[in-house]
Amino acid sequence: MSANSGNVIGGHKANLNNPNTSEESKEHSRDVIQNAEKGGVIDSTSKSASSSGEKNSNNVAGGLKATLNNPNTEEDAKESAKEMLNSM
Repeated sequence: MSANSGNVIGGHKANLNNPNTSEESKEHSRDVIQNAEKGGVIDSTSKSASSSGEKNSNNVAGGLKATLNNPNTEEDAKESAKEMLNSM
């Protein structure tokens, strides 16, 4: 697992609970979570990542904002997301 694999899995779990995401996106998240539970490698890249491997900052910001608005997210995760947003 990579250093941020917990964050990746957390993002996919949040995606499953987000009523604004497509079923295709949720299916992808289910696949990633299921693969991780079986001990598979977690791929933190996405189709929206640039060819150089950089993450799309708008997608990152959107994920952080979703974390802040998710009632199931713990306060320490919300605080971390807030700090990351402020540093962007």
